[in-house]
Amino acid sequence: MTQLTLDLNSVVKLSEEQFYQLCQANPDLKLERNANGDLIVRLPTGGETGRTNSKINLQLALWNEQTQLGEVFDSSTGFHLPNGADRSPDASWVTKTRWDVLTPEQREKFLPLCPDFVIEILSPSDRLTKTQKKMQEYMNNGCQLGWLINRRNKTVEVYRPQQRPEVLDKPDSLSGEKVLPGFVLNLKIFWH
Repeated sequence: MTQLTLDLNSVVKLSEEQFYQLCQANPDLKLERNANGDLIVRLPTGGETGRTNSKINLQLALWNEQTQLGEVFDSSTGFHLPNGADRSPDASWVTKTRWDVLTPEQREKFLPLCPDFVIEILSPSDRLTKTQKKMQEYMNNGCQLGWLINRRNKTVEVYRPQQRPEVLDKPDSLSGEKVLPGFVLNLKIFWH
């Protein structure tokens, strides 16, 4: 099991600031919060998932350094979504335009927006249905493109606004389409 969900609403309803302070007071935990206010405690991932995540972030960051079209974030970055959820995708990207309008104070806390692009890597103990719901939550909150990478089944679910997810079987690469122009994620190294 890589996560625990706690319903705190019957005891306390945490404000955005209280949730942020809770995360700051417990830096060894990766905490998220869904739109209902349930606290989600994410446990550390295994070595293969962490290695995959690192390689994906590297490819995304190198593309972004060349294009300077936005900002790349790793799995420790919190986003306060418009629906009230606080999420931390495995990899994410925000356009330069949206980043530039954030105040210095907003940049220091959980970012008050939904990323334009997200990647979630399904860990061996993650539940597919929960992660699919999380991907749909990103889409419902303004994300323009999302990839759910399932190493176990060697598939990728591609999420786009107001469309059903497209399931790709063992793709060699993924295109960033119009959202990440010119970005191509090499996946050959992950399907061993």
